[in-house]
Amino acid sequence: FSPWLSRRSTNPRPQIVLSVYGPDFFGHDVVRGYGAVHVPFVPGRHKRTIAMFVPESTSRLQQLTSWFTGRRPEFTDPRVVAQGEGRAVTRVRSQGFVTISFNVM
Repeated sequence: FSPWLSRRSTNPRPQIVLSVYGPDFFGHDVVRGYGAVHVPFVPGRHKRTIAMFVPESTSRLQQLTSWFTGRRPEFTDPRVVAQGEGRAVTRVRSQGFVTISFNVM
């Protein structure tokens, strides 16, 4: 029994989950990226860089269909982004970075 693992699994740290949307080539509002970062507990100013990613279609037919319809794959539950579970089987593509600043009191 490890108290560190027990405490870690029962007391999750708060996170901020980002979902960034923007227009595509046809003017449709599509997802541009997802990302998550833990909120720091230490007082002061903190800057964090969040790696953003987007889910991808698994087949060429789905990719072609989503391009014509303007409907790209999206996560329906933000917990998928916050938790690492289940993302290992999801195909994603890196989509840049977002920098966020925290002022913790």
